Amino acid sequence: MSSRIDKVRALLKSRELDCIIVQSSRSRRYISGFTGSAGIVLVLPDKCFLLTDFRYMQQASAETAGCEVLECSSKIYEQIAGLLTACSKIGYEYAHVTVETFERMKKALGGKVWTSVNLDTLRAIKENEELLLIKKAVAVADRAFARLLPELKTGMAEIEAAALLEFYLRKEGASGTSFSTIVASGERSSLPHGQPTEKLLTDGDFVTFDFGAIYGGYCSDITRTLVMGKANARQKEIYGIVLAAQKAALSSLKPGMTGIEGDALARDVINSAGYGKLFGHGTGHSLGLAIHEEPRLSPGCETVLKPGMVLTVEPGIYVPGWGGVRIEDVVVLTESGLEILTATPKELLELSN
Repeated sequence: MSSRIDKVRALLKSRELDCIIVQSSRSRRYISGFTGSAGIVLVLPDKCFLLTDFRYMQQASAETAGCEVLECSSKIYEQIAGLLTACSKIGYEYAHVTVETFERMKKALGGKVWTSVNLDTLRAIKENEELLLIKKAVAVADRAFARLLPELKTGMAEIEAAALLEFYLRKEGASGTSFSTIVASGERSSLPHGQPTEKLLTDGDFVTFDFGAIYGGYCSDITRTLVMGKANARQKEIYGIVLAAQKAALSSLKPGMTGIEGDALARDVINSAGYGKLFGHGTGHSLGLAIHEEPRLSPGCETVLKPGMVLTVEPGIYVPGWGGVRIEDVVVLTESGLEILTATPKELLELSN
């Protein structure tokens, strides 16, 4: 983990800070290796401390590299103040600290100069060991969905299909789900984040599945839309447009583009087909320790894409009162283009009982 601590120290130097207090669980894990649910990391130019409570001392000592592990007291910020007496300029993760916590820190540490920092950007380019875990998380999701398909029947409730899919994710090795599994059928498939209900899968329904596995702490994310029974002409048309948009992005997305340009690869296809107003979200997002990370493929992301970034590519069309389609794969950018990690087929699937 020393290379990751060095990344924080480089930020420390560039921002002219004496210490960065790391409080988000994902940054803490990324920097120290500690997977427990409670702890604070202090990164200084020549030292690194992990403070956690009695419950996690053995675990932290076994998992942590590059940081001295200290047992924290009930007055943790006063304890931190004692470690940072020589520090005057301190960085903190503004996006992950509540106002109450910030006020407690300021009170305990006295007259320090506080600077907000964003450590999430340090995770944008994945290391080889991270890519391996993401690939395994993607493979778990692929295998789980393959096991689900033969079990899907008309008359099955959305919540039953979601529960069965989550069971197979666990059977295939997931430690959990990346997010709340989405299963939305019929008219409800026009809800981009429709949570499963007691609605029954019905012949002629579009059914959208959006799900992911956590493996080794890293996330995967996949969306597939299928039809129960035979697809009608309009379903084939909408599905074909979304598939063409996704394939256009996958064939041309590469390092050197901005997130805006990457988004346009899919969006232009949907706009040209006349459905631009029904594609209201970005084409994709990064993922890793969190399901949504930076950068994104969106109309507002000016970040330049680089090799080693992992992204989803997930255009969609959502017609209120009728239904919707989204198709999503996970990719990793390479020096020359990208590698598609998701293996589940995406030609329109018509499921017959």
